[in-house]
Amino acid sequence: MANRNTLYAEIFVDELVRAGLKHVVLAPGSRNTALVLAFAQHDAIKKHSHLDERSAAFYALGIALATDEPVAIVCTSGTAAANFFPAIVEAHQSCVPLLVLTADRPPELRHSGANQTIDQIKLYGDYALWFVDAALPEGDPPAVAIRNLRTLANRAFAKANGLRKGVVHVNLPFRKPLEPTPVEGDQLDVAANPYPTYRPFTSITQGVLEPSRDQIQSLLTAITESPKGLIVCGPNTTKSDAQPYYRLSQVTGYPLLAEPTSGLRFGEQAPQTTISSYNNFPLKGELLAADLIIQFGDVPTSNALLTYLSDVRPKHRILITGNGEWRDDKHTLSAMIGADPVQTINRLTESLQELKAAQSFIPNAAWQTRIQDMEKTSWAVLDKAMHESEYFDGNVIYDVVDLIPNYSSLFTGNSLPIRNLDQFGKPSSKQINAYANRGASGIDGNISTALGIGAANPDRPLIAIVGDVTFYHDMNGLLAVQRCGVPVTIVLLNNNGGGIFHRLPIKDYDPTFTDYFLTPHNLDFSHAARLYGLEYHCITSREDFRHTFSERVCSGQSTIIEVRTDARQDFARRQAIMQQIQAQLHDQGLS
Repeated sequence: MANRNTLYAEIFVDELVRAGLKHVVLAPGSRNTALVLAFAQHDAIKKHSHLDERSAAFYALGIALATDEPVAIVCTSGTAAANFFPAIVEAHQSCVPLLVLTADRPPELRHSGANQTIDQIKLYGDYALWFVDAALPEGDPPAVAIRNLRTLANRAFAKANGLRKGVVHVNLPFRKPLEPTPVEGDQLDVAANPYPTYRPFTSITQGVLEPSRDQIQSLLTAITESPKGLIVCGPNTTKSDAQPYYRLSQVTGYPLLAEPTSGLRFGEQAPQTTISSYNNFPLKGELLAADLIIQFGDVPTSNALLTYLSDVRPKHRILITGNGEWRDDKHTLSAMIGADPVQTINRLTESLQELKAAQSFIPNAAWQTRIQDMEKTSWAVLDKAMHESEYFDGNVIYDVVDLIPNYSSLFTGNSLPIRNLDQFGKPSSKQINAYANRGASGIDGNISTALGIGAANPDRPLIAIVGDVTFYHDMNGLLAVQRCGVPVTIVLLNNNGGGIFHRLPIKDYDPTFTDYFLTPHNLDFSHAARLYGLEYHCITSREDFRHTFSERVCSGQSTIIEVRTDARQDFARRQAIMQQIQAQLHDQGLS
């Protein structure tokens, strides 16, 4: 005798693997038994076991961020599925491919008051690109039912991995028995794996959107009539080849402003090509005279840069996007070009080279030199300040980028850490893969996301920089360090509460500010390190940090390095450094 649940789960999982699935994150439960067993028994997929659904989903998100490929997450029915929701929101906003597989009660138990039963139909709403309530397993299925199951797996994988990547939710109901025990009456003559070659039942592929002749011509026209231009690269601009973007900057003479998570701030050519200290520039006057702004990637993190993009009035403001997603929160675009960015750049630079050879296009060298001089002056002042001032959170970020090994994965938590990386993360020739959850910009699940990134790149050192409240929000994610075998060096910036609120006007309204916004917690995080089996170091000086970080980051031993700072003093020190930079720029006639 056979078991219909076992057969359906094995077919579905087998077809997902044939489609290209390489990783699955499994949360324990009862209703998802058949799915868990099917994945556990499949040798061609990497299994990650996680106890907590919220952390499991963010862990899967981290793997998908690092691989740019769909990752499956599996849970039982009920609120287990609801705990996936925060990571699903982030995945949707960041266009990260996730396959969400939720087990469910059979139809007769829905809306009946049955235990652990909630309405899971379209549970994630528009945050899922596609939802399917899968068919209930049958005891004597027709051949078309099995073909449907296989094509469902192929379609789900392809949809998550399309031009616009994102979340696909498949809800799979099962009746008891859930375990692989024989069921009397089940006639399952349809073989679970009838295909001798390891190929999908239905291969679904999708090409990139190549730019049209009219799109290239419109870009050429905008560039040739715009001697002063800027290239703005927000988060997730490139996940692979940075060279086309650098080449576009060189051919046009347009400075390239690169967010740290753009994929362009770090790498062999980055120090010579990118502009990174835009947080310290006086973004006005000459810089506001840009004739053209070309944007790639997501909306930038920097408030100074966002304000500039809102205030500046260029002739042209163009977003080039390969997935058609709108990325302009100020609604100032003059054009959005839906085409693959690399293909577009390659076609564009080829035509520009021809125009330059014919002297029909001559870049504005003075414009480019001026902004490069502003960048050099800013970093000269900042380099000096980093070695002369009292230790503050900006110093820590600066030192991490200075000391981090080549070919490392760097995850930066939201709130202050990512903003400090944007301001104090100096461009480096080291190959640093920098990540952050900037889709919804939440502080939940950050540790789990970082560990997922580490699981996807086990041969790279993993460094996670997080604030104290972010750390507190995802302490249970630390279980994956030992359980999933992911070494990590966590730099914990502890300013005892919501230090970022010191940057907002609410800071002047005490005691409400302290009680309800700053919310000091006075936690001793050494206990968390002991609970989850991590080494712990509390830092008291810059020399201590540099020594400890350098020693521990390549040790293979997971470590929490806590740096306790004062948010008010950190903010004041940041402001003082910015004033020094702007004074120097003024003295040199650059502002």
